[in-house]
Amino acid sequence: MAQVQVNIDGKLYRMACDDGQEDHLRALADKLNGKVSDMKVAFGEIGDMRLTVMAAITIADELSEAHQRMAHMESEIARLTAAREHVETHLSSKEADAARAISLLAEKIERIAKAL
Repeated sequence: MAQVQVNIDGKLYRMACDDGQEDHLRALADKLNGKVSDMKVAFGEIGDMRLTVMAAITIADELSEAHQRMAHMESEIARLTAAREHVETHLSSKEADAARAISLLAEKIERIAKAL
C-alpha cells in the first residue's frame, strides 16, 4: 500500500492508496483543494471544516449530475440501438421482397425471351 501526502487548504494529510494510484489520489486532492479555495474566495473565512464540507458537497453534486447525464445517455443509446435494430430488420425484409420481385421479373423475362 502506497502513502501519499496531499495538501488541502494549506494543511498536509498523509493518505494511503493502492500502489500505482498515487498520481490519481493527488489529482483528486488537487480538485478538492481547488474547490475549497473557490469556496474561500466566494464565502471568506467561514471555518476549515465548513469550507471542506461545502466543497465536498459541491463535488458530490457534480458527480450526481454526471451520473444522471450518464444514465440519460445510456437510455438514449438503448433507444437508438433498438431503433437501429428495427430499421435493420425492416431493411432486411424489404431487401428480401426486392430480391423476390427481381427473381420473378427475371423468370418473366426468360419466359418472354423463350416465347420470342
